[in-house]
Amino acid sequence: MGALIFDFDGVIADSEAIANTVLAKTVSDLGHPTTLDQALSRYSGKRWVDVLAEIETAIGRPVPTDFLGAFNRATLDRLRSDLKEVSGATDFIRKFSSIPRCIASSSSMERLQLCLSVLGLEAEFDGRVFSADMVARGKPHPDIFLLAAEKLGAKPAECLVIEDSAGGIKGAVAAGMTAIGLCAASHIRDGHDEVLRNAGAVHLATSWREVEQIARHFFRMAG
Repeated sequence: MGALIFDFDGVIADSEAIANTVLAKTVSDLGHPTTLDQALSRYSGKRWVDVLAEIETAIGRPVPTDFLGAFNRATLDRLRSDLKEVSGATDFIRKFSSIPRCIASSSSMERLQLCLSVLGLEAEFDGRVFSADMVARGKPHPDIFLLAAEKLGAKPAECLVIEDSAGGIKGAVAAGMTAIGLCAASHIRDGHDEVLRNAGAVHLATSWREVEQIARHFFRMAG
């Protein structure tokens, strides 16, 4: 039957714009004025160590010792109050409940659990939420996708991955999986579809309705 593997931020949770708004303010407060669009273009989809290096270069000094903790607290507070789903995500998840599925995300387990609670989706992924903290190498390496397939008892070639980042697409492709590049969340900007295609996305979608059509064909399900 195969399996569905979901990225989370920017795929199920419309959280990237929220997190990058907080990051833009945090960097601005350090003396380097930064807009949401600038934060998205400079930092989105990068490893946190690389993000920190870019910020320190921009401000010309090391970030404060409490920078990461303060940013994480501020982000979780905003997610707790403002988070919404990417339109259509919950409906899709429930329509395809017969297909084994999981979340494979670069986010921390703390953030994933909070967001799933806010969205009322905890029961949909009970025991099937995997964080990059669980593997040696994060995206764009295939480790988290291979872990997910193993846990679901699926062969990589039978897995359909829904991602919104180039790193995630590259990781899915490296794992031998079919990747959909989803451009439906509020942080998506012009040209992002080409970025995902160039990363190896076999399919592109601008809505969960389009993902549904692709998934039904992939799993050979009736419409």
